[in-house]
This record gives sequence, structure tokens and C-alpha cells, in this order.
Amino acid sequence: MKGINKILPGLLVILVIVQFVHPAHNKSGQDMPNDISKVVDMPNDVQGILKKACYDCHSNNTNYPWYTNVQPVHWYMNYHIQSGKKELNFNEFGSYKRRRQQSKLRAIENSLKENKMPLFSYTLIHKNAILSDAEKLKIINWVQNSKDSLTKRNLN
Repeated sequence: MKGINKILPGLLVILVIVQFVHPAHNKSGQDMPNDISKVVDMPNDVQGILKKACYDCHSNNTNYPWYTNVQPVHWYMNYHIQSGKKELNFNEFGSYKRRRQQSKLRAIENSLKENKMPLFSYTLIHKNAILSDAEKLKIINWVQNSKDSLTKRNLN
């Protein structure tokens, strides 16, 4: 019991100190000339779905909820954002080579078909990011049409 009485205040001090250490926010605030919507025809409803369910982790602009002001939550979320952007960044999609663009579109389609995205851990708190079957189908259809248009563009 005496050991816990010594460890607990130390942990509390550490918890307070880490509240002052925050990674930089993922906020660009700039026009995104390489955004996927500038490279591939994208209906407004598809773009809306992607923005609500995907852009927080797969773009250069994250909407940070209030709880990310508490550590270690911000570090955890920052890790997911950096991992997500490394895998696919919708704001940088136009800078990818055509082959990588097609690969990323296939990955979007497969992730939705296999229910891998959005991540379950993300949708636990972000209920608005849960996609209905109709929303998934809309994105899958858009992806399939987009892959075709990228292929035709490559052949010309």
C-alpha cells in the first residue's frame, strides 16, 4: 500500500506535465491543387461522404474534437492521422503517379467491401463516420468509374 501511495502522486505529476506537450495539428488551411476532386470527377455527394468519414485521417486538414486537448489522446489520434496520410492522402492524390492513383482507388474499393474502413476504433466515437450500405455502394461505384477514366486517360 505504501508503494502505491508513492507511485500514484508521481504518475499524477507526469500526467499533468504531458498535458503541455502537443504534436502540431494537421491543419493546412491552403487550397489543395492536388486534391482528388481536382484529378478525378467527383460528385458532390461522394465528396461529402469522403469528407465526413475519411478526410480527418486521410487529408491535410483534420477537425479536432475537444477531447484531443487531453493527452495521451492527442498523441494517439496524431499517430492515426500520420499513418492514414501515409497510406492515402486525398489532398495529395494528384501528385501520385497514375499507377499509384489506380492502386489507391482499388484500395478504397476493397477497404469498403471488406469493412476495413473507416476503422472501428474511429467510428466508436465518430458515429457520423459510420457508412451506410448505400453510401458504401455510392463510393464503390464512383471508384469503379474513376478507375476506368484514369485508365482511358493513360491510354491517350
